[in-house]
Amino acid sequence: MADILISVRGEAERRVSPELAAIHVTAATDGPERADVVSRATAAAAPLRERLELLSDDGAVTTWSSGSISIWSDRPWNADGRQLAPVHHAAIELTAVFSDIAGLSEWADTLAGDEAVRVSQVEWLLASATRAAVEREVAATALDVAVGRATAYAAALGRTSVEPVEIADVGLLGGSDPQPPQPSFARAAMLSADSGAAGFELRPSDIVVTAAVEGRFVAR
Repeated sequence: MADILISVRGEAERRVSPELAAIHVTAATDGPERADVVSRATAAAAPLRERLELLSDDGAVTTWSSGSISIWSDRPWNADGRQLAPVHHAAIELTAVFSDIAGLSEWADTLAGDEAVRVSQVEWLLASATRAAVEREVAATALDVAVGRATAYAAALGRTSVEPVEIADVGLLGGSDPQPPQPSFARAAMLSADSGAAGFELRPSDIVVTAAVEGRFVAR
């Protein structure tokens, strides 16, 4: 009896609690005088840098950075269609990675009272070692799913065993339709929080780790 070639795909998914949180903060000001706008933006960012330095020394922050200042001007229009005097803007971006979620919530709570400061994004992350281990685990599970499917197809055809011929990421097997790359991680890109009387409490979203493989097997 001739061998039969079986092509299958296997997928797997795992949800993991985040270990780190990257917060993106901007100190922004505007006004009619360029020098004053820049000065106020710098003053608004100064206590943020000082606090992040202390949190870094305490171990709550693993790394942080303060990007360069952005300065620009525009001339708005009034309701009568007349262009007004220039308005100057300044913005300083800061990014910090917290290993202490409670510490992040406390720091974010202090930012809420400053009109010149806004939180633009919080990203939930895994440590590098954890991410690599979970990726390996999910990839192995996806391969097990592919082998199981091939075995089930073979059994339905009256065959007793399967042997792998090719194993690849989705879209890489010769002759298969190319597929757009799928993200291995889906993470919260927005702020999820409670801001009631008790303060600002962040609620981390699980990180979804996915993997997909394609395989060709010979059924005998």
